Amino acid sequence: MTMLLDLPEAATPNPKAPHAGINSAATLTLVEWLTGDECHALDEAGLVFGLGRRLRALGLPVDRLTLHLTTLHPDFIGRTFAWAPGEPIEVHDREHGSRLAFANTPLLKVQGMREPLIVGPGESPYGPWQHIDIFSGRGLVQLIIAPLCNADGPISTAVFGTRRQGGFTPIEQQVIERILPALRNTCELRVLRQCELSLLDTYIGPMTASRILAGHIRRGEIESMEAALLLCDLRGFTELSNRLPGNTVLGLLNAYFDKVVPAITREGGEVLKFMGDAVLAFFPGIDPPGACHAALSSAEAILNEVERFDYDGIRVKAGIALHYGEVSYGNVGSGSRLDFTLIGPDVNVVSRIQGICSERGEALLMSESFREKAQIANAVSIGPQRLKGLADAMELFTIAD
Repeated sequence: MTMLLDLPEAATPNPKAPHAGINSAATLTLVEWLTGDECHALDEAGLVFGLGRRLRALGLPVDRLTLHLTTLHPDFIGRTFAWAPGEPIEVHDREHGSRLAFANTPLLKVQGMREPLIVGPGESPYGPWQHIDIFSGRGLVQLIIAPLCNADGPISTAVFGTRRQGGFTPIEQQVIERILPALRNTCELRVLRQCELSLLDTYIGPMTASRILAGHIRRGEIESMEAALLLCDLRGFTELSNRLPGNTVLGLLNAYFDKVVPAITREGGEVLKFMGDAVLAFFPGIDPPGACHAALSSAEAILNEVERFDYDGIRVKAGIALHYGEVSYGNVGSGSRLDFTLIGPDVNVVSRIQGICSERGEALLMSESFREKAQIANAVSIGPQRLKGLADAMELFTIAD
């Protein structure tokens, strides 16, 4: 995916004409900017924009500046930010498969060698580079490719390109070399931030991630909140697991979750747990009717998706329980091994409703509290049901066809 960001030209000094000598004090000012508060507050696009403009202001003939920042993400290996004078910033998300497009190019060679390279337009023992999307058709005659080696983890790269015949002078190369440690450090901070956010969002969800980053990480730090709860269970999964090869079961489960999870997150819900083949999600009840309608819309979307679902000829069914109530949300566990979770009687209730779904073969069942909050006119009672662990029977509802 490629994005274009048009940043304001007034963010940095106007570029000057290139000159042979580079003022060392000006270079030091650039290093101080890279390590200072102003740069620290910028995102990656602002960083590459500000750096490109400042290098031109120093007199370096930088016609293309790119940062290739690697990260830890289930979908993307990294992101490229590309600057050129007078153009919007380009942002390219690099999916894991896109690494093949960079195979046998100097960019990957630099990451492997952990040493900078200077390559020209002709044949290079390190492979071609002119075909790479961010360099193609720009008339660049020389690239300085520098590794940004983090203390730990994947290596990023910075590339400085010029159209000037003869390329960068030795003095200009020294300027770039001098700013690289500061550039590496500021990029490493951004990579670590992105990895932190990506991993937390991936494994625990954005709402829970924001609470953790806000410092709510002590055991027993719990808050009560109202929420619409959704528990979706795949029917007959044990039987499928027993008769199908393990890799087929894993592929089926991932394909099934690809239908379930987006239907929840599109409506503002957060997946709290994957429990084998089941998914527990919640929709915060700041607006109770809105939370219940969002949960019901998610449930209907899931059932529609599952109805059309086919994995190598395997068809499946799902059952969904919906409930609205009060839950305790926060940290439980032992010592330094904690889990952010939902607990409370209403979490047990939605689990028991799911059990009735399975027993009766119902695709969707909801509690009275959920039906009332959502004000569902076409809900149909299936009568009072005994829920395990509850003294009184609870009336449950489904949706009329």
